[in-house]
Amino acid sequence: MTAVRHDGGFDSALLRRALGRFATGVALVTTTDADGGPIGLTVSSFNALSLEPPLVLWSLRRASPSLGVFAAARHFAVNVLGETQVELSRRFASSVPDKFAAGVWNQGLGGVPVLAGCAAVFECEREAAHEGGDHVVFVGRVLRLAEQALAPLLFQGGHYRTLGEVL
Repeated sequence: MTAVRHDGGFDSALLRRALGRFATGVALVTTTDADGGPIGLTVSSFNALSLEPPLVLWSLRRASPSLGVFAAARHFAVNVLGETQVELSRRFASSVPDKFAAGVWNQGLGGVPVLAGCAAVFECEREAAHEGGDHVVFVGRVLRLAEQALAPLLFQGGHYRTLGEVL
């Protein structure tokens, strides 16, 4: 194991590689812009924050072109992807102009796009946004949720992964 002492700065590539050892789920976070148009992106930064009240969080790079839309949005949805939805994840991580042309979408609370057929959906009202280094952390109060017993899509070490059985 390589140990690195923090004395003023980490090599960002080493930090990214070490953080990549932690497997995360993959989600599409969606909202609407000021004109009601759908906006969405792929994240692996989604986490539970509190059960009472029901709060979740996710983060977005401050350099993201979507930051202004999410900062102004009152509602957002976190659509947790299943392992068969890799192509949707790639699509929403790209600069494809009409990301919502793929998938089956319904209108959720506040008019935000909600993906059908995913492992879970958390429809949220923005509770807070906090600056955190080169990211903004969005906290959402869960107003409605849905889930189904699907294997989740995972991301680890820079690659998509699926669950394997533990012996």
